[in-house]
Amino acid sequence: MKTKNSRFPYAHTYSIVARDAESGMLGVAVQSHWFSVGSLVTWAEAGVGVVATQSMVEVTYGPLGLDLMRAGKSSRQALDSLLAIDDGAALRQVAMIDAQGIVATHTGERCIQAAGHVCGSGFSVQANMMLNESVWPAMAYAYQNQHGSFAERLVAALEAAQASGGDIRGKQSAAILIVKGVSSGKPWEDRVLELRIEDHSEPVMELKRLVFLHQAYGYMNQGDTYMSKGKTEEAMQAYHSAALLAPQIIEIPFWQAVTLAEAGKVEDALPIFRTVFQDDQNWLELLKRLPASGLFQVTEDVKQRVYRILE
Repeated sequence: MKTKNSRFPYAHTYSIVARDAESGMLGVAVQSHWFSVGSLVTWAEAGVGVVATQSMVEVTYGPLGLDLMRAGKSSRQALDSLLAIDDGAALRQVAMIDAQGIVATHTGERCIQAAGHVCGSGFSVQANMMLNESVWPAMAYAYQNQHGSFAERLVAALEAAQASGGDIRGKQSAAILIVKGVSSGKPWEDRVLELRIEDHSEPVMELKRLVFLHQAYGYMNQGDTYMSKGKTEEAMQAYHSAALLAPQIIEIPFWQAVTLAEAGKVEDALPIFRTVFQDDQNWLELLKRLPASGLFQVTEDVKQRVYRILE
């Protein structure tokens, strides 16, 4: 990574890398006044680690850092190895955490002020070109004291950064990436959550909204799993949780009703269908098309009861 006079992306930003002690999941979240910050800063691999590379970004810290940790290096060893061959190390801000929860962070002396980082047990928060020096301590406090899911805690750190002053230039994009703590050998299954807000007036707030929406659909999937196992009460609770998180998404109760009807819970499904169809009758038309694709497999009598529910 010998540098010349090339212009590096200016991803001056604040971010957090962390390992969830309970689940072992690894995550990174970031916000910046820079377009599509997630495509530059956030790197993660299940069972290996996560990397945030920012300031005058040298993107290769991401893939090379993961390569070194995958080969058995600790996050500290990986980061030190890459810094040693980077003529622009003084301009970099990089944080890594490996699958064992070991944290390594570097804030170069030429990072634009205010710049700094805080490392704690299983996490690191870092920021540069901030309005003031309270940003990264506020992030650390928020992450350590926020209740909720791992994703919610990561977003809470970003919220705290913004509330403390944030990027001196303002806001533009944000991202979150979470992977499993142990690799299954199937990367597409190991990516728990990946969301990017590329350009938005309130990127952290939009990221938070999408995290909750992701959780809502997670509850829907959980409900379907419970139904397939005959656990109706648990399924109904999961569906209810999904609806609470995303009441504006009419598709959630639609598929809930389909699943209930297919499981023989027709009386439970009918009022849900009625509410959905009253909101938009296109859902009724869609329902009529499902049997041809092997879905909505119920008796003809049940079909007609549902199809005529608005009559």
